[in-house]
Amino acid sequence: GLLFAKLFEETDLPDGLINVVTGRGSEIGDRVASHPESDVVAFTGSTEVGKHVAGLAGENLAVPAMELGGNNAHVVTADADLDRALDAAAFGSFVHQGQVCISINRHVVHEDVYDEYVAGLVERAESLPTGGVHDPETIVGPIIDESQRDEMLGYVEETVDAGATLETGGHTVDVDGVDDSLVVAPTVLSGVTNDMPAAANEHFGPIAPVIPFSDVDEAVEIANDTEYGLSGAVHSGDLGTAKAIADRMETGNVHINDQPINDEAHVPFSGVGASGVGHYNSDAFLSEITETKWISIQHEPREYPF
Repeated sequence: GLLFAKLFEETDLPDGLINVVTGRGSEIGDRVASHPESDVVAFTGSTEVGKHVAGLAGENLAVPAMELGGNNAHVVTADADLDRALDAAAFGSFVHQGQVCISINRHVVHEDVYDEYVAGLVERAESLPTGGVHDPETIVGPIIDESQRDEMLGYVEETVDAGATLETGGHTVDVDGVDDSLVVAPTVLSGVTNDMPAAANEHFGPIAPVIPFSDVDEAVEIANDTEYGLSGAVHSGDLGTAKAIADRMETGNVHINDQPINDEAHVPFSGVGASGVGHYNSDAFLSEITETKWISIQHEPREYPF
């Protein structure tokens, strides 16, 4: 934020048009969100905090624009190009250690290709370089802090206890002689059902739970069985099938034959359900933060009934 503010200072924008206030959200966030002069309150973060911020904005009838959490499904049909789907899956699950709100949280895979998919995902997960942030070879680095790391490992342990199989990962990686580091090995879980912790909860970590399905209706049911609706992906050899599934997925964004991490400035970005309200990016965001006014001009006298 400070870097962006510095860049804007170098332009000819009027002083005071853009202001950056630094500090802990718990200390300054409420004051900003509840300020009576705020017409729009935009927030990106967790659903829990987003509900609080939107509530404060609503007290002054300010418009809330909330970009919140996600539990994104990566649906793979039996006729999909598996290599392409798996390449997308590895990126979508493990880039930035899975710490992206539109990362893949659940792999929903047809039972006919399930075993092959799991094996391919394990192979890709185990090939990814792990390590510290200063190592240029690192692909999967540290989780943001100890509490998040422990929560991720807890989801894995609880999911295995519930009957899933840990195919790879599920532990921390030794970094510079520290075996209890913040780096979690890329993790693949098979035999997962949608009610198991690693699938039911939004997770910000390199965890890939793989859920089988038998037909399209079941795939859609699994994908939509979450309070969130941010992003998703569908892989299929038939674009008609993929589009039909995408149409039924209750999310703000769906990407066909790709993975869910896509965000382009000219395309509206939004979530449904617990993933937020309003639109970001493009002219859609301008509509969120501006008022539409109707001004009419009557050029001829009107005849009124009285």
